[in-house]
Amino acid sequence: MSILINSTTLGNIIITTGSVILLLVLIRLFAWDKITGIFEQRADKIATDIDTAEAARKEAEDLAAKRQAELDSAKGEASQIIETAKEIGNTKSNQIIAEARTEASRLKDKAKQDIEQSKTEALTSVKGDVADLTILLAEKVMTTQLDQKAQSDLIDSYLKQLGDA
Repeated sequence: MSILINSTTLGNIIITTGSVILLLVLIRLFAWDKITGIFEQRADKIATDIDTAEAARKEAEDLAAKRQAELDSAKGEASQIIETAKEIGNTKSNQIIAEARTEASRLKDKAKQDIEQSKTEALTSVKGDVADLTILLAEKVMTTQLDQKAQSDLIDSYLKQLGDA
């Protein structure tokens, strides 16, 4: 029985080995190119995906750098606009102050001229009134002989009229 087991086992090994070799030959002839093609396609797709991802990452970095440069440029322009606006504001402020001072000086000079003119007119008017009152007083003195008390009363009345005028 040991011989029978050994020969059956040896026969099974030969048949199994032959079947495996036949299977490998058939796979090599009919399916090997398709299987390796699938693996090559898969490897190419992975390589392409990696290259595409790398290109997308590089493009994203370039866009981020460009955006940062534009942001820095915009910040610079904004600060320049603000600085220009401040300078214009200061210039305008100084101009308005200078115009206000000039106008105030002009109004002050005009007021001084008006006061001087009013003063001159008042003095002229007072001189005229004094002259008229002096003439009136002289006429009264001439028309009447006055004693000391009457003369003093006349002068007081004259001064009172002068004060009312």
